[in-house]
Amino acid sequence: MPVPPPTCTLEIKAVPNAPRSEIAGWLGDALKVKVQAPALAGRANDALCGFLADKLGLPRRAVTLLRGDKSRRKAVRIAGLALDEAKRRLGA
Repeated sequence: MPVPPPTCTLEIKAVPNAPRSEIAGWLGDALKVKVQAPALAGRANDALCGFLADKLGLPRRAVTLLRGDKSRRKAVRIAGLALDEAKRRLGA
């Protein structure tokens, strides 16, 4: 029986309308991410997931929003990586 690929959940503090998309560091257990897209019609959420997928070296579909659709505090699901590897790739 094949082993399922690892998945993890990452807490995010999102800051929309930033001059550029970037990782701003850790706030406790949450990763602070500045996103260039505005918080309109889900554009910042899409940009956040795409940005994280790019930083992690994963396809866009591997990063999905679990909760926090209209909040700055979000949780994203990362398919294909364990939490320690995701944190390492994000510079934790």
